[in-house]
Amino acid sequence: MSQQKPNLSFWQIWNMCFGFLGIQFGFALQNANVSRIFQTLGADIDDIPILWIAAPLTGLIVQPIIGYLSDNTWNSLGRRRPYFLYGAIATSLAIVVMPNAPVLWIAAGTLWIMDASINITMEPFRAFVGDMLPEKQRAKGYAFQSFFIGIGAIVASALPWVLTNWFDVANVAPQGQISDSVTYSFYAGAVVLLAAVGWTVYRTKEYSPEQLSAFEQAENASKAAYVENHRTANQYLSGFALWSVVGAALLAFIYSNDLDKELYLVAGGLIAFAIIELISALMVKRNAVKNGFYQVVNDLFHMPKTMKQLAITQFFSWFALFAMWIYTTSAITIHHFGSSDTTSKLYNDGADWVGVLFASYNGFAALAAIFIPVMVSKMGLRVSHLINLFLGAAGLISFVFITNPDYLLVSMVGVGFAWASILSLPYALLSNSLPAHKMGVYMGIFNFFIVIPQLLAASILGVLVRYVFDDQTIYALVLGGVSMIIAGISTLFVSDANASTTQSEQ
Repeated sequence: MSQQKPNLSFWQIWNMCFGFLGIQFGFALQNANVSRIFQTLGADIDDIPILWIAAPLTGLIVQPIIGYLSDNTWNSLGRRRPYFLYGAIATSLAIVVMPNAPVLWIAAGTLWIMDASINITMEPFRAFVGDMLPEKQRAKGYAFQSFFIGIGAIVASALPWVLTNWFDVANVAPQGQISDSVTYSFYAGAVVLLAAVGWTVYRTKEYSPEQLSAFEQAENASKAAYVENHRTANQYLSGFALWSVVGAALLAFIYSNDLDKELYLVAGGLIAFAIIELISALMVKRNAVKNGFYQVVNDLFHMPKTMKQLAITQFFSWFALFAMWIYTTSAITIHHFGSSDTTSKLYNDGADWVGVLFASYNGFAALAAIFIPVMVSKMGLRVSHLINLFLGAAGLISFVFITNPDYLLVSMVGVGFAWASILSLPYALLSNSLPAHKMGVYMGIFNFFIVIPQLLAASILGVLVRYVFDDQTIYALVLGGVSMIIAGISTLFVSDANASTTQSEQ
């Protein structure tokens, strides 16, 4: 048997990526409607970022754990597929519960469960491409995922608007209740997510551990041998001392100046990281390093060079996206529709239009997923990503200048290209620099640089909107555009191991 991974056919790649349609269906419903649900249940605009903390925090914890576990799993369903299936079941149940939450704290708790479950399903899909495809087909695999992400999100984001305008389902409800258009959309999402992920589980067969080992040996034959490095206990203790002092000082400063409670999250994060380093130091001293906790922490400190460089790009890209997801509803309803009253028709028409806009940028992302490989073949991964991020920045910044909400569809073209690029090109830049046997855990760690900016956004965006932007949430979108420009520039400094990839390989 050949030791090289065989190329997969169009339909084989289609089947292995189809589950992403369902994942993004649920994710898009969450992005477009959770702020609306929170406001309906009585949340103040200033409190929305901290309520959204569930999404990034659960990803920060869950993704590296699931990555490590899936790297070391093999049962009757395979290596990654058990996590696809069981995560999809849990996510579908949470999606059904979300629009029926009677009070705000239950909705916030359900968001925690929903996002944890989505992460269980989604994280192994990134590693799945590395498992199943040879290096020259991985960019194509991630482009397929971007395509299905776009298609799933088009329908999910627009569904409340479609139900109201095409099927006369009410989009207004008594105070404190979720409208029927949103509720029925979430029910549909639960079905679509489970069906799409189920299709991938049923139609895709994974390689056995023995086959994967043989493939890895063949892939590594022309590369430098992977050497696993370790930090000393003293290095971990030095890190513990540094971050605990910085975190404690920041905590004292916030408390003594009676600053906003959201800022405690930043100080708490620094102290939590210090504790992680202390635990790791104790494990090294006791030689207790044969466990998932230590392996994830150690791999974090020994990331490949390309991954470290991409961390900056990811940070500013996802800060921009999180600003958009949190504040688009309030920005559109106030700036373009002139209402913040969640029981009014103007507000709910504006909120429905946000769903259409979110559907449109995902639709443009699906089209962009077709064109991006052509861009890459002509300009390379880094320049292509820079151009797409600049288009996204222009789209976000234009919100403040456009008065007719219909014309915001043009802004979504740029956002769509940026979204498709963010979901594919960083992974294409990264995948060939990762050791195959650690593909899952490193994809989980890579998620840190998606999650950390979201945690920071949840901590500081509310403060900025209140004190700097005078509660004009439209400027949070402008800030997101500036962040995306920085992300684009940083792409030029990322090492591109795939620079010699030919057009035929794309």
